[in-house]
This record gives sequence, C-alpha cells and structure tokens, in this order.
Amino acid sequence: MIKATNDQNGGAPQAAGDEAYDVVVVGAGAAGLNAALVLGRARRKVAVIDGGEPRNAPASHMHGFLSRDGLPPATLLELGRAEVARYGVRLIQGRVEQIDEGYYVRMVGGPVIRARRVLVATGLRDELPDIPGVRERWGKDLLHCPYCHAYEVRDQPLAVLGTHQGAVHQALLLRAWSDDVVFFPHTLELTAQDRERLEARGLRVVEGEIKRLVVDGDRLHGIELTDGRAVPRAAAFLFPRMVPRDELLTRLGCDKGDNGWVVTDRTGRTGVAGVWAAGNVIDPRAQVVTAAGMGSAAAFAMNTDLLDEDVDRAVEQRRASAAVAVRGDGR
Repeated sequence: MIKATNDQNGGAPQAAGDEAYDVVVVGAGAAGLNAALVLGRARRKVAVIDGGEPRNAPASHMHGFLSRDGLPPATLLELGRAEVARYGVRLIQGRVEQIDEGYYVRMVGGPVIRARRVLVATGLRDELPDIPGVRERWGKDLLHCPYCHAYEVRDQPLAVLGTHQGAVHQALLLRAWSDDVVFFPHTLELTAQDRERLEARGLRVVEGEIKRLVVDGDRLHGIELTDGRAVPRAAAFLFPRMVPRDELLTRLGCDKGDNGWVVTDRTGRTGVAGVWAAGNVIDPRAQVVTAAGMGSAAAFAMNTDLLDEDVDRAVEQRRASAAVAVRGDGR
C-alpha cells in the first residue's frame, strides 16, 4: 500500500515505498480505460484513479459503438476494468483533489502518487434545468443525444425542450427519426430564421413556458405548460448545459480556448508538459466510442514521449560510464 509522506523541508510530497508510475490516469471511463489498456500492453506502469460516477450512469444502454451497440454502460466499464487489470494496470477507487508540479497526484483522504506523465479523463457534468420531472426522467425517456438514443424512440411522438440554444439543431435533427416532433421554446427566444427552419422541416412549435413533465407509471406521458395545456408525448429530448470537469487541468495551468474548453493537440497533449487530456473533459461531442479512440491516441503519444525520455536518459548514462572508464585508464 502506498503511504503519503511530506518533505519536512517544504519539498514535494513523496509516494513512500513505491516508484513512480509511468502514467497516472485520472478517470476510468472509456477514454481513461482505453488509454490504460494501450499503455498496459506497452508494458508501462500505470495506475487508474476513479471516483465511480460515470456521466452515462442514468442510461440503460449505449449505442454507436461497433460490436458493443446496446451494451449497458456499466457492463462496458466492468469489462474494461477486467481487461486492463490483466496487463498489470492498478485500479484505485478514490478522488483526486490536486496534481502538484512534478506530477504528484493527491487523492482525497488518501495517498500521494507520483507519476512521470498524467492523463486527465474526468469527463463532464450535465447541468439540467429546474423543471419538475427532468431529473427523474433523465437518461430514461428524457434524452440528450439523437445519435445515441433516437433510434430507440423512432416513429413515436417526440418533444424537444427549448432550454438551450442547441435545442433548435437538436429538433431539426430529430425529424429524421419521427414525423411527429414538437418543439417547446419554453424560455428560449426563437429568431425568425429558427421558426422558418423548424416549420420547413415539418416541426410543430408550441408556445408557452413548461411547468412540468407529465409522468405516470414510471413513464413520460406529456409536457404540461403553465397555462394548463398538456401535450401528449412519448419521449423528450433536452440539450443540457455541459460543464467540463477540468479543475485539475486548469489548476495545472492548462489554457482554455474561446469555447471555454481546455486546448489540446490532436493527441490530447495540453500546453503543460507531461499532461494529456481525453474524452468529454475536452470535447463535449465525444460519444463513448470517440472517447475510447481519444484515449488510445493519447496513450500512443504518451508512450512515445516516455520513450524519448528513456532513450535520452540511457544515452546520458552511457556517456557518463564511458567518461568514467576513460578517467580510470588515465587518459
């Protein structure tokens, strides 16, 4: 077991009794686990730390992942953890509160783990509007991603709640899965162009502020407005406010772009040396399969970066040994 100690002279904390991991991955979703899988197979020493709160936990199934379509998200993660463990990857349950300079990973109430490189794959959180019924139905018959869930509610009466600017595009997209899509602007102010596009696409716009989701028998039955009207619907879509869980990255000094998300290159490398990020923490559009691919790309890049460091160190040691040998010969 790793024990955390602190340098009495004010130096960096040390992971007592344990060598540094090549990579510490923070977050055990598809991105983090796929990175750990690639790095474990590359025979790197890897630890994965996770708090056990996946974003897609409310969903019963995931879709769009070749060979895994329809698999429960929890099953994918269970299979993933078993796979990475076969390659010696260490799985640690817990939360990371901070990553200090030099890649000292501090866990809440736990040890400090030293790493040579860090991958942050902490995902994002969905902020939902304060409408009665929304939280209870989220991930069931109140959905977000048409590519992930629309096929399962195809040809049914659908609703789109106008709680976010992205809702208009969401509604236009959903028309491909149902002929009966109603858009509820709620408090969203539609432009003339928005209305024209929705109507041209064959969507009905129902004005009025939403009071609640009508639920009976653990099923959505409709949308009730504050004026008392209720529109029957079998399923609804909502575009949440997506907030990246990027506190660890920003505290390290990683830059954010104009869109409010941490900037990386195509491999997930941030502007801070030795720090990578993958998955929804840097890309809100990443589905499970996309996040897994991002983790793989990051793992390739991190292993190459570690290899360069290993080779440079070996060259320095070889030159130092040669210099000692020369001095020993008196030359």
